[in-house]
Amino acid sequence: MDNFVSFWQHLPSKIDPSIFSIGSFQVRYYSLMYIVAFALTYLLVAYRLRTEKFPYTKETIQDLMVWGILGLILGGRLGYVFFYNFEYFVRHPLEVFLPFSFANGVKFVGISGMSFHGGLIGVVIAGAMFCYIRGIRFWDLIDLFIPCVPLGYTFGRIGNFINGELWGRATTAPWGMYFPLDSTRMLRHPSQLYEAFFEGLVLFAVLWGMRRQRPFEGAFLAYYLIGYGAVRFFIEYVREPDAHIGLYFGMITIGQILCLAMMIAGAGLYIYLQSRAKH
Repeated sequence: MDNFVSFWQHLPSKIDPSIFSIGSFQVRYYSLMYIVAFALTYLLVAYRLRTEKFPYTKETIQDLMVWGILGLILGGRLGYVFFYNFEYFVRHPLEVFLPFSFANGVKFVGISGMSFHGGLIGVVIAGAMFCYIRGIRFWDLIDLFIPCVPLGYTFGRIGNFINGELWGRATTAPWGMYFPLDSTRMLRHPSQLYEAFFEGLVLFAVLWGMRRQRPFEGAFLAYYLIGYGAVRFFIEYVREPDAHIGLYFGMITIGQILCLAMMIAGAGLYIYLQSRAKH
């Protein structure tokens, strides 16, 4: 038993985040997880097109996926800039989208820092623009996609775990882990796995099970905003706050503030769409 506990605690150190490398070029599992997430989402949407009554072609869905990926990348990056590190990027605006640091001479650093909440906003805006251009009912199309999304998100969090990033707070729990990039060498909650399970698998199971029960168009976006926001809000209590931000009011993280906004937006959207459907 002790051997298993020791193996579990040091598991992150035993995982190489790189699949292979050629010189300084690396292919990492984190990137692969994004590909898996997009592929799973597309396959689940395609399955719904075959088995349910949605008036869209696979070509339309493929075009929308391209828009969605661009919206995710742009929104995720801009969300990180504005929500998590605005003061830094005001001083170094060229680093917002360029993979170089100009702070102490020019050096390649790669683009790091993405925000889930920003990515969500980017996807919704991209989807709305796509629907407007194509003359498609946005609320109907988004209900097609939403139940499929959380399963893909599971793999994104597994990618965070393999990368050894976004770890949890210090713990004495036997399932705690040591993360190689953590300079404190403290036993920590594997919060990435908690998120993969609850924000991914559990939320997927709930929304997928409800997918045929739609009281009005757009209801599933409201469900998702409330469901994800609630789950993430509580998991943030065991996730290490961003070092350069810390806690607001000594008790909540920026992620929890964004999740509260997310839940309020979801409740407001539900009330609005329900009222609109009655008229």
